[in-house]
Amino acid sequence: MARITVEDCILQIPSRFELVVLSAQRARKISLGEPLTVERDNDKFPVIALREVAEQTIDLDELRQSLVRGLQKHVEIDEPEEDDLTLLMASAEWAGVTQEGPVQVPDVAASEVEPDAEAADEPDGAIAPDGG
Repeated sequence: MARITVEDCILQIPSRFELVVLSAQRARKISLGEPLTVERDNDKFPVIALREVAEQTIDLDELRQSLVRGLQKHVEIDEPEEDDLTLLMASAEWAGVTQEGPVQVPDVAASEVEPDAEAADEPDGAIAPDGG
């Protein structure tokens, strides 16, 4: 095959950015020892990767998944943790739900509520929040 060009590969991967990223990933895999799917023809690994893309000899979806797995720093496992269960139980209690039913909250009359402690702490010369 003559020199590979981007136009040869754009038919397979329309985005030039994705083409570069996937070809680089494939070139890294080749350098790590994965078997070639085209003849080497004394080409360097990036050129071989581009030829493989143009000739459709590699699975692009598998290459994408490999790229994503390689870039992940944290793999989440879908197992409930003990802390999550504690949080769920606490949120149920906060919502007033128990096994016996809703929690009864006593009514408090306005006269029983203590005056706001912050209002008593303001100095005499302080400006009120409403600007007056």
